[in-house]
Amino acid sequence: MSSAQQTLDKIRTFHADLTAIRQDIHAHPELGMEEHRTADLVASKLAEWGIEVHRGVGGTGVVGVLRRGNGPKSIGLRADMDALPILEGTGVPYASKFPGKMHACGHDGHTTMLLGAARYLAQSETFNGTVNFIFQPGEEGCGGAEAMLKDGLFERFPCDVIYGMHNRPGEPVGKFVIAPGTAMAGGGFFDISITGRGSHGARPEGSVDPVIVASQMVSAIQSIVARNVPPADTAVVSITMIHAGDAYNVIPQTARLGGTVRTMKRETTELIETSMRRIAKSVAEGFGATAELDFRALFAPLVNEAKATEEVADAAAEIVGDDKVNRRAPPVSASEDFSFMLEKVRGAYVNLGNGVDSIPVHNPAYNFNDEAIPYGSALYARLVERELQRMPGEA
Repeated sequence: MSSAQQTLDKIRTFHADLTAIRQDIHAHPELGMEEHRTADLVASKLAEWGIEVHRGVGGTGVVGVLRRGNGPKSIGLRADMDALPILEGTGVPYASKFPGKMHACGHDGHTTMLLGAARYLAQSETFNGTVNFIFQPGEEGCGGAEAMLKDGLFERFPCDVIYGMHNRPGEPVGKFVIAPGTAMAGGGFFDISITGRGSHGARPEGSVDPVIVASQMVSAIQSIVARNVPPADTAVVSITMIHAGDAYNVIPQTARLGGTVRTMKRETTELIETSMRRIAKSVAEGFGATAELDFRALFAPLVNEAKATEEVADAAAEIVGDDKVNRRAPPVSASEDFSFMLEKVRGAYVNLGNGVDSIPVHNPAYNFNDEAIPYGSALYARLVERELQRMPGEA
Protein backbone atom coordinates (compact mmCIF):
# COMPACT_ATOMS: atom_id res chain seq x y z
CA MET A 1 0.00 0.00 0.00
CA SER A 2 1.35 3.43 -0.95
CA SER A 3 2.10 6.13 1.62
CA ALA A 4 -0.65 8.29 0.15
CA GLN A 5 -3.22 5.51 0.47
CA GLN A 6 -2.12 4.91 4.06
CA THR A 7 -2.63 8.61 4.79
CA LEU A 8 -6.13 8.56 3.29
CA ASP A 9 -7.08 5.34 5.09
CA LYS A 10 -5.85 6.69 8.43
CA ILE A 11 -7.94 9.84 8.05
CA ARG A 12 -10.97 7.75 7.15
CA THR A 13 -10.77 6.09 10.59
CA PHE A 14 -11.95 9.38 12.12
CA HIS A 15 -14.14 10.54 9.23
CA ALA A 16 -17.24 10.32 11.44
CA ASP A 17 -15.68 12.71 13.95
CA LEU A 18 -14.82 15.17 11.21
CA THR A 19 -18.33 14.94 9.77
CA ALA A 20 -19.76 15.79 13.19
CA ILE A 21 -17.46 18.83 13.40
CA ARG A 22 -18.45 19.99 9.91
CA GLN A 23 -22.15 19.69 10.60
CA ASP A 24 -21.78 21.48 13.93
CA ILE A 25 -20.02 24.39 12.21
CA HIS A 26 -22.73 24.37 9.54
CA ALA A 27 -25.46 24.66 12.17
CA HIS A 28 -23.71 27.65 13.77
CA PRO A 29 -22.68 29.93 10.89
CA GLU A 30 -20.92 33.22 11.60
CA LEU A 31 -20.40 36.09 9.18
CA GLY A 32 -17.02 37.52 8.29
CA MET A 33 -14.88 38.79 11.18
CA GLU A 34 -17.50 37.49 13.65
CA GLU A 35 -16.31 33.85 13.76
CA HIS A 36 -15.92 33.69 17.55
CA ARG A 37 -17.59 30.32 18.15
CA THR A 38 -15.88 28.77 15.14
CA ALA A 39 -12.51 30.08 16.30
CA ASP A 40 -13.19 28.65 19.78
CA LEU A 41 -13.96 25.24 18.26
CA VAL A 42 -10.87 25.29 16.04
CA ALA A 43 -8.58 26.37 18.88
CA SER A 44 -10.05 23.76 21.20
CA LYS A 45 -9.48 20.93 18.72
CA LEU A 46 -5.93 22.03 17.90
CA ALA A 47 -5.05 22.22 21.61
CA GLU A 48 -6.66 18.83 22.23
CA TRP A 49 -4.32 17.33 19.63
CA GLY A 50 -1.23 18.96 21.17
CA ILE A 51 -0.79 21.70 18.58
CA GLU A 52 0.44 25.15 19.62
CA VAL A 53 -2.45 27.63 19.28
CA HIS A 54 -2.39 31.35 18.50
CA ARG A 55 -5.68 33.28 18.72
CA GLY A 56 -6.81 36.67 17.48
CA VAL A 57 -4.61 36.82 14.38
CA GLY A 58 -6.18 39.48 12.19
CA GLY A 59 -9.27 39.57 14.40
CA THR A 60 -10.84 36.13 14.81
CA GLY A 61 -8.14 34.23 12.94
CA VAL A 62 -6.46 31.18 14.45
CA VAL A 63 -3.02 29.74 13.65
CA GLY A 64 -1.88 26.32 14.85
CA VAL A 65 1.83 25.54 14.81
CA LEU A 66 3.16 21.98 14.71
CA ARG A 67 6.90 21.25 14.72
CA ARG A 68 8.74 18.00 14.14
CA GLY A 69 12.51 17.56 14.30
CA ASN A 70 14.86 20.39 13.43
CA GLY A 71 14.02 20.89 9.76
CA PRO A 72 14.29 24.57 8.78
CA LYS A 73 11.52 24.49 6.18
CA SER A 74 7.92 25.52 6.94
CA ILE A 75 4.65 25.06 5.09
CA GLY A 76 1.39 26.97 5.45
CA LEU A 77 -2.04 25.38 5.02
CA ARG A 78 -5.00 27.77 4.95
CA ALA A 79 -8.78 27.41 5.31
CA ASP A 80 -11.52 30.04 5.53
CA MET A 81 -14.16 30.05 8.30
CA ASP A 82 -16.91 32.60 7.50
CA ALA A 83 -20.48 32.12 6.32
CA LEU A 84 -22.74 34.20 4.06
CA PRO A 85 -25.83 36.37 4.73
CA ILE A 86 -28.22 33.90 3.07
CA LEU A 87 -31.43 32.30 4.38
CA GLU A 88 -30.75 28.56 4.28
CA GLY A 89 -33.03 26.30 2.25
CA THR A 90 -31.36 22.89 2.48
CA GLY A 91 -33.78 21.28 4.94
CA VAL A 92 -30.99 19.17 6.45
CA PRO A 93 -31.22 18.27 10.18
CA TYR A 94 -28.14 20.36 10.94
CA ALA A 95 -29.34 23.45 9.03
CA SER A 96 -28.40 26.91 10.26
CA LYS A 97 -29.83 27.84 13.64
CA PHE A 98 -29.56 31.51 12.72
CA PRO A 99 -31.98 32.76 10.02
CA GLY A 100 -30.21 34.84 7.42
CA LYS A 101 -26.81 33.24 8.01
CA MET A 102 -25.64 30.15 6.14
CA HIS A 103 -22.54 28.23 5.14
CA ALA A 104 -23.43 28.50 1.46
CA CYS A 105 -19.86 28.38 0.13
CA GLY A 106 -18.47 25.36 1.98
CA HIS A 107 -16.16 27.13 4.40
CA ASP A 108 -17.49 24.78 7.07
CA GLY A 109 -16.02 21.94 5.00
CA HIS A 110 -12.77 23.78 4.31
CA THR A 111 -12.22 24.38 8.03
CA THR A 112 -13.00 20.74 8.78
CA MET A 113 -10.64 19.39 6.12
CA LEU A 114 -7.78 21.42 7.58
CA LEU A 115 -8.68 20.20 11.06
CA GLY A 116 -8.58 16.65 9.71
CA ALA A 117 -5.07 17.21 8.38
CA ALA A 118 -4.04 18.74 11.72
CA ARG A 119 -5.32 15.73 13.66
CA TYR A 120 -3.53 13.30 11.35
CA LEU A 121 -0.23 15.20 11.38
CA ALA A 122 -0.34 15.66 15.16
CA GLN A 123 -0.17 11.86 15.43
CA SER A 124 2.50 11.54 12.73
CA GLU A 125 6.29 11.37 12.77
CA THR A 126 6.57 11.35 8.98
CA PHE A 127 7.84 14.89 8.47
CA ASN A 128 10.65 17.16 9.62
CA GLY A 129 9.91 20.89 9.85
CA THR A 130 7.07 23.24 10.76
CA VAL A 131 3.43 23.27 9.70
CA ASN A 132 1.33 26.42 10.14
CA PHE A 133 -2.40 25.69 10.09
CA ILE A 134 -3.99 29.03 9.12
CA PHE A 135 -7.72 29.44 9.82
CA GLN A 136 -8.73 32.71 8.19
CA PRO A 137 -11.75 34.88 9.00
CA GLY A 138 -13.69 37.13 6.64
CA GLU A 139 -12.95 35.72 3.19
CA GLU A 140 -16.30 36.77 1.67
CA GLY A 141 -15.31 40.34 0.84
CA CYS A 142 -14.54 41.26 4.47
CA GLY A 143 -10.78 41.67 4.14
CA GLY A 144 -9.80 38.72 6.33
CA ALA A 145 -6.63 37.77 4.47
CA GLU A 146 -5.31 41.33 4.48
CA ALA A 147 -6.19 41.65 8.17
CA MET A 148 -4.05 38.60 8.98
CA LEU A 149 -1.21 39.91 6.84
CA LYS A 150 -1.34 43.32 8.53
CA ASP A 151 -1.18 41.48 11.86
CA GLY A 152 2.16 40.01 10.83
CA LEU A 153 0.99 36.58 9.69
CA PHE A 154 4.12 35.63 7.76
CA GLU A 155 6.51 37.51 10.06
CA ARG A 156 5.14 35.61 13.08
CA PHE A 157 4.57 32.32 11.24
CA PRO A 158 7.07 32.17 8.34
CA CYS A 159 6.11 29.91 5.44
CA ASP A 160 8.29 28.80 2.55
CA VAL A 161 5.18 27.79 0.63
CA ILE A 162 1.44 28.00 1.28
CA TYR A 163 -1.56 26.06 0.00
CA GLY A 164 -5.32 26.61 0.01
CA MET A 165 -8.30 24.59 -1.17
CA HIS A 166 -11.93 25.13 -2.21
CA ASN A 167 -14.72 22.72 -3.03
CA ARG A 168 -16.08 22.67 -6.58
CA PRO A 169 -19.71 21.69 -7.29
CA GLY A 170 -20.17 19.77 -10.53
CA GLU A 171 -16.96 17.78 -10.18
CA PRO A 172 -17.10 14.27 -8.68
CA VAL A 173 -15.91 13.69 -5.14
CA GLY A 174 -12.25 12.64 -5.26
CA LYS A 175 -11.50 14.77 -8.34
CA PHE A 176 -8.95 17.60 -8.02
CA VAL A 177 -8.78 20.60 -10.33
CA ILE A 178 -6.09 23.28 -10.56
CA ALA A 179 -5.36 26.10 -12.99
CA PRO A 180 -1.71 27.03 -13.59
CA GLY A 181 -0.78 30.70 -13.47
CA THR A 182 -3.63 33.19 -13.05
CA ALA A 183 -6.44 30.98 -11.76
CA MET A 184 -9.04 33.38 -10.35
CA ALA A 185 -10.06 36.96 -10.94
CA GLY A 186 -9.30 39.97 -8.83
CA GLY A 187 -11.73 42.79 -8.34
CA GLY A 188 -14.12 44.19 -5.81
CA PHE A 189 -17.39 45.91 -5.09
CA PHE A 190 -18.67 49.38 -5.92
CA ASP A 191 -21.48 51.75 -4.95
CA ILE A 192 -22.58 54.84 -6.88
CA SER A 193 -24.65 57.34 -4.91
CA ILE A 194 -26.71 59.67 -7.14
CA THR A 195 -28.29 62.87 -5.83
CA GLY A 196 -30.92 64.70 -7.85
CA ARG A 197 -33.94 66.76 -6.84
CA GLY A 198 -37.11 65.11 -5.62
CA SER A 199 -40.58 66.11 -6.72
CA HIS A 200 -44.21 64.99 -6.95
CA GLY A 201 -44.58 62.09 -9.35
CA ALA A 202 -47.14 64.06 -11.33
CA ARG A 203 -44.77 67.03 -11.73
CA PRO A 204 -41.52 65.61 -13.16
CA GLU A 205 -40.59 68.99 -14.63
CA GLY A 206 -39.72 70.14 -11.12
CA SER A 207 -37.32 67.27 -10.53
CA VAL A 208 -33.85 66.10 -11.39
CA ASP A 209 -34.86 62.46 -11.53
CA PRO A 210 -32.14 60.18 -10.08
CA VAL A 211 -33.96 57.12 -11.46
CA ILE A 212 -33.43 58.38 -15.01
CA VAL A 213 -29.80 59.15 -14.19
CA ALA A 214 -29.29 55.68 -12.74
CA SER A 215 -30.86 54.04 -15.78
CA GLN A 216 -28.59 55.89 -18.18
CA MET A 217 -25.61 55.17 -15.99
CA VAL A 218 -26.26 51.42 -16.06
CA SER A 219 -26.16 51.41 -19.86
CA ALA A 220 -23.04 53.57 -19.99
CA ILE A 221 -21.15 51.47 -17.44
CA GLN A 222 -21.80 48.32 -19.47
CA SER A 223 -19.74 49.90 -22.28
CA ILE A 224 -16.57 49.95 -20.15
CA VAL A 225 -15.52 46.36 -20.86
CA ALA A 226 -16.68 46.43 -24.49
CA ARG A 227 -14.94 49.70 -25.36
CA ASN A 228 -12.03 50.08 -22.92
CA VAL A 229 -10.67 46.65 -22.01
CA PRO A 230 -8.48 44.93 -24.64
CA PRO A 231 -10.14 41.79 -26.05
CA ALA A 232 -7.28 39.61 -24.76
CA ASP A 233 -7.99 40.69 -21.16
CA THR A 234 -10.90 39.09 -19.32
CA ALA A 235 -13.12 41.43 -17.31
CA VAL A 236 -16.65 41.46 -15.89
CA VAL A 237 -18.68 44.44 -14.66
CA SER A 238 -22.03 43.48 -13.13
CA ILE A 239 -24.49 45.95 -11.62
CA THR A 240 -26.39 43.85 -9.11
CA MET A 241 -28.31 46.45 -7.09
CA ILE A 242 -30.52 49.44 -7.95
CA HIS A 243 -32.21 51.25 -5.07
CA ALA A 244 -34.43 54.33 -5.44
CA GLY A 245 -37.75 55.58 -4.13
CA ASP A 246 -40.30 54.47 -1.56
CA ALA A 247 -43.65 55.69 -2.92
CA TYR A 248 -45.61 55.49 -6.19
CA ASN A 249 -46.25 59.22 -6.43
CA VAL A 250 -42.83 60.58 -5.39
CA ILE A 251 -39.81 61.13 -7.59
CA PRO A 252 -37.01 60.41 -5.12
CA GLN A 253 -34.11 62.64 -4.20
CA THR A 254 -31.48 59.92 -4.41
CA ALA A 255 -30.67 56.59 -6.06
CA ARG A 256 -27.91 54.07 -5.59
CA LEU A 257 -26.27 51.51 -7.84
CA GLY A 258 -24.06 48.69 -6.62
CA GLY A 259 -22.22 45.78 -8.12
CA THR A 260 -18.98 43.92 -8.67
CA VAL A 261 -15.95 44.03 -10.96
CA ARG A 262 -13.74 41.02 -11.78
CA THR A 263 -10.48 41.09 -13.76
CA MET A 264 -7.40 38.95 -14.30
CA LYS A 265 -4.97 41.86 -13.90
CA ARG A 266 -4.64 44.60 -11.28
CA GLU A 267 -4.08 47.08 -14.12
CA THR A 268 -7.45 46.19 -15.64
CA THR A 269 -9.18 46.78 -12.32
CA GLU A 270 -7.61 50.24 -12.16
CA LEU A 271 -8.68 50.98 -15.75
CA ILE A 272 -12.28 50.04 -14.96
CA GLU A 273 -12.35 52.15 -11.80
CA THR A 274 -11.04 55.19 -13.70
CA SER A 275 -13.60 54.72 -16.47
CA MET A 276 -16.45 54.18 -14.02
CA ARG A 277 -15.53 57.32 -12.09
CA ARG A 278 -15.52 59.37 -15.32
CA ILE A 279 -18.86 57.97 -16.51
CA ALA A 280 -20.61 58.41 -13.15
CA LYS A 281 -19.56 62.06 -12.93
CA SER A 282 -20.33 63.01 -16.53
CA VAL A 283 -23.68 61.22 -16.84
CA ALA A 284 -24.92 62.72 -13.59
CA GLU A 285 -23.79 66.22 -14.55
CA GLY A 286 -25.49 65.86 -17.93
CA PHE A 287 -28.83 65.60 -16.13
CA GLY A 288 -28.05 68.24 -13.52
CA ALA A 289 -27.39 65.66 -10.77
CA THR A 290 -24.27 64.63 -8.87
CA ALA A 291 -22.74 61.19 -8.31
CA GLU A 292 -20.14 59.75 -5.97
CA LEU A 293 -18.35 56.45 -6.60
CA ASP A 294 -17.14 54.23 -3.76
CA PHE A 295 -14.91 51.62 -5.43
CA ARG A 296 -13.43 48.95 -3.16
CA ALA A 297 -10.80 46.63 -4.66
CA LEU A 298 -11.24 43.65 -2.32
CA PHE A 299 -9.46 40.88 -4.22
CA ALA A 300 -6.20 40.57 -6.12
CA PRO A 301 -5.99 38.12 -9.04
CA LEU A 302 -5.06 34.70 -7.68
CA VAL A 303 -1.86 33.45 -9.29
CA ASN A 304 -0.64 29.89 -8.74
CA GLU A 305 3.15 29.55 -8.70
CA ALA A 306 4.44 26.97 -11.17
CA LYS A 307 6.40 24.69 -8.82
CA ALA A 308 3.71 24.72 -6.12
CA THR A 309 1.05 23.97 -8.75
CA GLU A 310 3.01 20.93 -9.89
CA GLU A 311 3.58 19.83 -6.30
CA VAL A 312 -0.09 19.94 -5.31
CA ALA A 313 -1.15 18.16 -8.51
CA ASP A 314 1.45 15.42 -7.94
CA ALA A 315 0.32 14.99 -4.32
CA ALA A 316 -3.31 14.74 -5.43
CA ALA A 317 -2.38 12.16 -8.08
CA GLU A 318 -0.74 10.00 -5.40
CA ILE A 319 -4.05 9.91 -3.54
CA VAL A 320 -6.64 9.50 -6.32
CA GLY A 321 -4.66 8.68 -9.47
CA ASP A 322 -3.50 11.03 -12.21
CA ASP A 323 -6.69 10.47 -14.21
CA LYS A 324 -8.65 12.24 -11.45
CA VAL A 325 -6.46 15.36 -11.45
CA ASN A 326 -7.12 18.13 -13.96
CA ARG A 327 -3.80 19.99 -14.11
CA ARG A 328 -4.83 22.44 -16.84
CA ALA A 329 -8.14 23.94 -15.77
CA PRO A 330 -9.06 27.34 -17.24
CA PRO A 331 -9.18 30.41 -14.98
CA VAL A 332 -12.51 31.44 -13.48
CA SER A 333 -14.03 34.89 -12.91
CA ALA A 334 -14.84 34.27 -9.25
CA SER A 335 -12.47 35.78 -6.67
CA GLU A 336 -10.71 34.59 -3.53
CA ASP A 337 -8.74 36.69 -1.05
CA PHE A 338 -6.18 33.91 -0.55
CA SER A 339 -4.70 35.78 -3.51
CA PHE A 340 -3.21 38.34 -1.12
CA MET A 341 -1.32 35.60 0.72
CA LEU A 342 -0.03 34.26 -2.60
CA GLU A 343 1.36 37.73 -3.37
CA LYS A 344 3.56 37.41 -0.26
CA VAL A 345 4.50 33.70 -0.33
CA ARG A 346 4.65 31.35 -3.29
CA GLY A 347 1.99 28.67 -3.30
CA ALA A 348 -1.10 27.29 -5.01
CA TYR A 349 -4.86 26.99 -4.67
CA VAL A 350 -6.64 23.79 -5.68
CA ASN A 351 -10.27 22.74 -6.09
CA LEU A 352 -11.79 19.49 -4.83
CA GLY A 353 -14.97 17.99 -6.28
CA ASN A 354 -18.14 18.40 -4.22
CA GLY A 355 -20.22 16.01 -6.33
CA VAL A 356 -21.59 16.10 -9.87
CA ASP A 357 -25.09 16.84 -8.57
CA SER A 358 -23.99 19.47 -6.06
CA ILE A 359 -25.93 22.73 -6.00
CA PRO A 360 -23.66 25.69 -6.87
CA VAL A 361 -22.12 27.74 -4.07
CA HIS A 362 -23.84 30.93 -2.81
CA ASN A 363 -27.21 29.22 -3.29
CA PRO A 364 -29.70 28.63 -0.42
CA ALA A 365 -29.85 24.91 -1.29
CA TYR A 366 -26.06 24.35 -1.39
CA ASN A 367 -24.45 21.95 1.09
CA PHE A 368 -20.86 20.80 1.46
CA ASN A 369 -20.44 17.09 0.70
CA ASP A 370 -19.05 15.30 3.76
CA GLU A 371 -17.71 12.50 1.56
CA ALA A 372 -15.10 14.97 0.29
CA ILE A 373 -13.56 15.56 3.73
CA PRO A 374 -11.00 12.71 3.78
CA TYR A 375 -9.70 13.65 0.32
CA GLY A 376 -9.08 17.27 1.27
CA SER A 377 -7.49 16.35 4.58
CA ALA A 378 -5.29 13.74 2.91
CA LEU A 379 -4.08 16.21 0.28
CA TYR A 380 -3.02 18.72 2.94
CA ALA A 381 -1.27 15.95 4.89
CA ARG A 382 0.53 14.57 1.84
CA LEU A 383 1.77 18.04 0.89
CA VAL A 384 3.42 18.22 4.32
CA GLU A 385 4.85 14.71 4.09
CA ARG A 386 6.26 15.38 0.61
CA GLU A 387 7.66 18.88 1.20
CA LEU A 388 8.94 18.31 4.74
CA GLN A 389 10.38 14.88 4.15
CA ARG A 390 12.16 13.19 7.01
CA MET A 391 15.48 11.96 5.70
CA PRO A 392 16.63 8.39 6.40
CA GLY A 393 18.28 8.12 9.81
CA GLU A 394 16.73 11.30 11.23
CA ALA A 395 15.39 11.04 14.75
